[in-house]
Amino acid sequence: MSGLESFRGSDLAPIARKVFGGERLSFDDGVALFSTRDFLGLGRLANHVREERHGNVAYYNVNRYLNPTNLCWVDCALCAWAKKVNEPGGYEMGIAEVVEEAGKGYSEAVTEFHIVGGLHPTWPFEYYTGLMRALKERYPAVHLKAWTMVELDWIARIGRKSIPETIRELKAAGMDSCPGGGAEIFEKRVRDVICANKITGEEWLSIARECHLQGVRTNATMLYGSVETAEDRVDHLLRLRTLQDETGGFTGLIPLAFHPENTPLAHLPETSGQLDLRVIAASRLLFDNVPHVKAYWIQIGTKLAQIALFFGADDLVGTVVDETITHAAGATTASGMTRADFERVIRESGREPFERDSTYRRVVRETAAPAPVAPAEHVLA
Repeated sequence: MSGLESFRGSDLAPIARKVFGGERLSFDDGVALFSTRDFLGLGRLANHVREERHGNVAYYNVNRYLNPTNLCWVDCALCAWAKKVNEPGGYEMGIAEVVEEAGKGYSEAVTEFHIVGGLHPTWPFEYYTGLMRALKERYPAVHLKAWTMVELDWIARIGRKSIPETIRELKAAGMDSCPGGGAEIFEKRVRDVICANKITGEEWLSIARECHLQGVRTNATMLYGSVETAEDRVDHLLRLRTLQDETGGFTGLIPLAFHPENTPLAHLPETSGQLDLRVIAASRLLFDNVPHVKAYWIQIGTKLAQIALFFGADDLVGTVVDETITHAAGATTASGMTRADFERVIRESGREPFERDSTYRRVVRETAAPAPVAPAEHVLA
């Protein structure tokens, strides 16, 4: 028995008929995905959509994470990484220092610099444009994926510029695309608990829209496992879907599991493996117009990430080394993998590795030897 027939007698049968018929799922359908007892059926349904789009390949890339500062004026209950000025463990790097740091881990294998950090209280607007220019001048072939929507809002504020003007100037300076961090959960009730001082969900979407209108593609994220409900998750995904209908500017979605240890929300439990897979599957089925759904192996571990490749995920993100933000919140996964290890993990799952650049073009290597990658201090998708 295969295809639609395999859902006979399942509570997912009405949703499966929609999926196989090419019909878009509704809010109520989304809530049902989070409550169905047919967990394996949910995986089969998401895998059907995933394989229709991407066949048997699983994507990954070789990138270098640069985090100019962990100083941040915002107090977010979800964060175990940021520091205040003069707090032990805080740091800030000048432009030359960041370029030097990039060089420590740079090789011809690196196709992307992923640049995020805290909302520094005193850096001027020119720091951000200057950093883009300096990196692009030193590494002209490397794609600069820089600044979340939250950071773009802050950079605009300190520069006393509009959001469109800010994006335009950063793009001219060398910003190629933007990561998707800071989206968290759009529902205000949840944001009031986990990130009260950040921009609103509506503001996040508005800034992403402006990026897309200016030709700057972005990722999107969803932080799950804190105080949100299934309805909040579905609402988040459908708001992203609506914007994608309008702009087509999201490259991929990265569901992020909340790690509560060492945060003000340490009393909350960690996410279960079933929830991790359920979120990935529901994301693939609901966010039907985004090209890629990613399983972030640093957070959920390589074993669960291998299963996620059959629950709707088609991308395991990057060959990150020495990641700290999730580990600061209690993660016990490895801090990094070589290219060879990454390809082994993908092949062991039964998928075929596809090394990509930031725009999902295939990267062809002359040698199969592992590519060196440098420490990543902070990851915000």
